[in-house]
Amino acid sequence: MLINENLIMLDLPAKTKEEAISLLAEKAQNENKVNDANEFQKAVLHRESEYSTAVGFGVAIPHGKTDIVIEPFLMFATVQSLDWQALDGNPVDLVFLIGVPEKDASSLHLKILASLSRKLMKEEFRDAIRSVKTPSDIMELLMESDLGL
Repeated sequence: MLINENLIMLDLPAKTKEEAISLLAEKAQNENKVNDANEFQKAVLHRESEYSTAVGFGVAIPHGKTDIVIEPFLMFATVQSLDWQALDGNPVDLVFLIGVPEKDASSLHLKILASLSRKLMKEEFRDAIRSVKTPSDIMELLMESDLGL
């Protein structure tokens, strides 16, 4: 499984997208998903510098492809309206962070991204994920949504 309750952070106390990515990277290291939080953060921010991962509707899906990643994972966090340079100009309040090892990167990363993006295009899914209050409720919603995670 790519995500578990320990990889869900509600009300992440970040003031910027860089801080959000940093806090998530630290959590990923604490959960033994990455070897080095700083290096993972650099990989994610490098990708972010190429093109914003804010996909609209208040959602960002930052991702890092690097051998710092021990095993593929997905994290989820809620944040207080962050500027993520979204194409639609709206702030982000939902963050899904994907980490994949370089060797698995091409197909797995795209499969996760496509699955998530399809779900997140649906307003009722976004509304549902914004309304749940605990990591276990988020997990239940994700499992019910058949994301293939």
